[in-house]
Amino acid sequence: MGGHASHIYFGLDAMWVSTILLAVTYAIIISEQVNRAIIALLGAAAMVIVGVMSQEEALKGVDWNTIGLLTGMMILVSISRRSGMFQYVAVWAAKAAKAHPAGILLLLQLTTAVLSALLDNVTTVLLMVPVTLAIVKELEVPPYPYLFAEIFASNIGGTATLIGDPPNILIGSQVGLDFNAFAIHLTPVVVVVLAVQTIMIHLLWGKDLKATPEREARVMAMRPEQAIADPLLLKQSLAVLTIVMVAFVLARPLHLEPATIAMAGAAVLMLLDNWTHHNEKASDNIHKTFGDVEWITIFFFIGLFIVVHGVETGGLLKLLADKLVAATGGNIAHAGYAILWASAVLSAIVDNIPFVATMIPLIKSMAPAYGGPDAILPLWWCLSLGACLGGNGTLIGASANLTVAGLAERSGVPFRFVTYTLYAFPMMLVSIAVAHIYVWWRYF
Repeated sequence: MGGHASHIYFGLDAMWVSTILLAVTYAIIISEQVNRAIIALLGAAAMVIVGVMSQEEALKGVDWNTIGLLTGMMILVSISRRSGMFQYVAVWAAKAAKAHPAGILLLLQLTTAVLSALLDNVTTVLLMVPVTLAIVKELEVPPYPYLFAEIFASNIGGTATLIGDPPNILIGSQVGLDFNAFAIHLTPVVVVVLAVQTIMIHLLWGKDLKATPEREARVMAMRPEQAIADPLLLKQSLAVLTIVMVAFVLARPLHLEPATIAMAGAAVLMLLDNWTHHNEKASDNIHKTFGDVEWITIFFFIGLFIVVHGVETGGLLKLLADKLVAATGGNIAHAGYAILWASAVLSAIVDNIPFVATMIPLIKSMAPAYGGPDAILPLWWCLSLGACLGGNGTLIGASANLTVAGLAERSGVPFRFVTYTLYAFPMMLVSIAVAHIYVWWRYF
């Protein structure tokens, strides 16, 4: 590590320079004064320019598996969404609840949680919120409880799988944990947390929601099949998404990485879409599909990987890992609880993606003290549960929260930071308490 310091201007210490660059990058990201992708890329460029590491070393820090998985899933969802399948599911859920407001509140939460586990939470709320607003308008009930519940359900559901939430994609890719590992270790506790949250939301709002019989009849008159805009695309999307999900489950015996599966699925669905509309519309569809990819998120990840790799190269994370091991007296259970609660509280304050990106190499550095990579497996589940569930604590805790708030404000539904936090933070702490009991019972 000392070799890196000699390249730094004025002979400054690599650890201090990389730490200062990380702190400045994070401070500006948290301030939200400048787009986070721009700041992450500037921070990454600064790491190379001042000599913390070479460009070649910087690119080694980028986890292309994460980038490929994110991009592939964004393309798959962009094309599938055009078929209308997700709107169909939401309207079907409202009718299955017999248009009763409290029943709709429950079923929309369950639908959001399941979709978040299979897609990702930002995409899920983008699909669910407009339909939810249409349903509550017909019922003449307040939209806030429904939107609040969908934020919680999306972040809880996304915790259950490798592809549900960006922190899980990061952990899975950088630690080598597959789709099945997340499903086996996290789905049981996610089901319990979701049940607890739906009960709390019912007691808080659901039991008081009422609609007139005439209003309920209007919702029952809605026809889910009218949401299907392209029946052929629906069949193609369902076929490709099913194959992609099966491939995720069988990734290990197939010797395939998640990025390969997602990108192959995306390419096949784009080909089918292009084949069907073999005219000028085909070109428009391709442009629209690539336009739907959240390039801001992709480049934010690339910049962030390089910034964190610079700090890792500088030696700060190894130092912090040693201190954390010493502080927990070498007891892995204490380390797990510390990671769970610290991740939850900090992920509510800062975006959970940069937090997790910094924590991964830190926890990896702790492996030798606890007996190797296999011994620290429970620590990864503590990090995932803390970061994903903790994101519910405030409006800025996770991208899905801000997405819902933006859609709500645009539709004239006020979504205040303080109001949300007063409800959400205590409820988030309850879900972390449930997770604490689970990791104690299962791992420690």
